[in-house]
Amino acid sequence: GVAEAKAIAYAKKLPLVGVHHIEGHVSANYIEHPDLEPPFLCLIVSGGHTHLVIVKDYGEFEILGRTRDDAAGEAFDKVARAIGLGYPGGPKIDKLSKEGNSNAIVFPKAKIGDCPYDFSFSGLKSAVLNYINGCQMKGQEYRQADIAASFQKAVTDVLVGNAMRAVEEYHADRFAIAGGVAANSALRQAMKEACEERGVKLYYPSPVYCTDNAAMIAIAGTILLAPTVIEIGVTVQMCTTGIPALSISFTIVAPQRVQVPQVEVRMTASTPSARSFLENSAANAFAEATAVPFPVVV
Repeated sequence: GVAEAKAIAYAKKLPLVGVHHIEGHVSANYIEHPDLEPPFLCLIVSGGHTHLVIVKDYGEFEILGRTRDDAAGEAFDKVARAIGLGYPGGPKIDKLSKEGNSNAIVFPKAKIGDCPYDFSFSGLKSAVLNYINGCQMKGQEYRQADIAASFQKAVTDVLVGNAMRAVEEYHADRFAIAGGVAANSALRQAMKEACEERGVKLYYPSPVYCTDNAAMIAIAGTILLAPTVIEIGVTVQMCTTGIPALSISFTIVAPQRVQVPQVEVRMTASTPSARSFLENSAANAFAEATAVPFPVVV
């Protein structure tokens, strides 16, 4: 896929933008929430990742915590297989949990002492497997729905607990969730209640945008490809010969991870003579001097 994208970009002379997968999940929130802008906190929960991050700016993140072993979604899949639900485990456990008692079984909730924002779900997964094996060895029946609901509650409590701890420590007023597990109804409800208690606005994508999808990568790439606009003020002084004397200093900052800079240069003039000079000479001279085909707007 990457090789094909490179070939198309090269052949069509189009920009090639590299998008990190986790960044794509975060960006899924921008699709339906145009009012969401950095900085904010975000919890990314999927089959391969469990990250709690500060979104400092578009494309700029600080990782507060991550899983030490199994990702939350991975634990859902393994527990679902253990109780006979099959794959994918997330939506199946979510559905079955509605028929069970989430307080029927008390499963462990791991805490990482030296890193309070880190996660660990391997022990929880093992506890569920041990519970099932113990029941089978003793000839005791167990309810799938109760196991599913109790397991889901243990995962949700940890995710929400770490998230709200970060909200309070960093005084966040906006929080977002993303990734496949963000479609889980129990997690959404628990996050909603916790955020409302603290006066924090919660954002999450529609379920179709929670799992891996092209739209989230597209919007992340669009943000990275957005042009950098450079404002340049020009003062023109007329020499005795009648030829304008002009000096311009500028700084160009290209978008992140874009192979071809997408920069628009805006030149402004305060007098009619300055504008005439820009339109006739300065714009073309600037483009030639930089050796980059910037669109220049006067």
